[in-house]
Amino acid sequence: MARTRNPERAARDRHATLELPVSAAASVALPDPFALYRGGTLHGARIAYESWGRLNAARDNAILLFTGLSPSAHAAATELDPTPGWWQRMIGPNLAIDTSRHFVICVNSLGSCFGSTGPASVDPATGERYGVSFPELAVEDIASSAFAAVQALGIERLFAVVGASLGGMSVVAFAAQFPAAARRLITISGSAAASPFAIALRSVQREAILRDPDWQGGHYSPEHPPRSGMRLARKLGTITYRSAAELRQRFGREPLAGNARSLSQFAPRFAIEGYLETQAERFTRIFDPNCYLYLSSAMDRFDLAEHGGSAAAALRAVSSESVLVLGVESDMLFPIYEQAGIAEAFEQNGLPTRFVRLPSLEGHDAFLVDIPRFGAEIRRFLS
Repeated sequence: MARTRNPERAARDRHATLELPVSAAASVALPDPFALYRGGTLHGARIAYESWGRLNAARDNAILLFTGLSPSAHAAATELDPTPGWWQRMIGPNLAIDTSRHFVICVNSLGSCFGSTGPASVDPATGERYGVSFPELAVEDIASSAFAAVQALGIERLFAVVGASLGGMSVVAFAAQFPAAARRLITISGSAAASPFAIALRSVQREAILRDPDWQGGHYSPEHPPRSGMRLARKLGTITYRSAAELRQRFGREPLAGNARSLSQFAPRFAIEGYLETQAERFTRIFDPNCYLYLSSAMDRFDLAEHGGSAAAALRAVSSESVLVLGVESDMLFPIYEQAGIAEAFEQNGLPTRFVRLPSLEGHDAFLVDIPRFGAEIRRFLS
């Protein structure tokens, strides 16, 4: 029987073993030109990804993972980069996303700055960084470029698509555009359309960057980015990523270590201020401001109802076997009613949907922290 197998299929099976190792960091080329959802095209665009596990011969055990706004594709340690990833306790052999069973691909979003094409990349037409000449980015582009990337790896149908925050939005955008491309869908702390609260917050974050003199209309040098604006934007975001109850429990009114009485009366005095400063400093060292502006704006403009008139209509053609929607009751940035709305849209189309309201204290970032609760739900669903 082995001698009569389809030669093309046999070659693809060999490719699965030889070219897609247990852990890898790489990039793939997108179709050239690559058309964007709101107009404009990219040439020579690439998507960076990391992977874990092995693609099986049937190529039907792959899980696509979308990130939030700020992470890279380094969701877990790999052979090339053994440092812990942002979802280290979720991905691996016998963990909730089990790499002994599944081939997991985490993509760096189109428009980001960790290997995928974005405003910080060089425009092949000019030899200079795109900056603000990069075409307008949409969440739909993040979803479609990721699917093009997995197709370039020889995968046509995914076992599951998973994402949280911006990634949760990307999952529903993926489902609307490629309704038959995944057997299972997991959207975590996401939204079918940006809320007025989130839009208001992100508009102030962007204004902090745009008003920084070092932004220079988007034409800053990599050596002198608008750090002050980025620091303020990150501090504002960090406040909304956690809940007030968690910050009270974690920091209380604890004084900032090492704060001297002789400091200015306006100097930071509390531990929570030191925490915000640490988060801001870390973020500004690694993230490109223009990429931040593009991704933030894409989140604001996303509205699933554009694909048919309502969220339910947008998902009418989805043929996935099952859907898991996870939300956190203490999330102020993506409130629990937004996840409830996503679940209802799937249910209206007769799709088996499990909606779980998690009581985590950590707010929007709970999916990064409360691994026992999230992991149990994800493990059960994928099994």
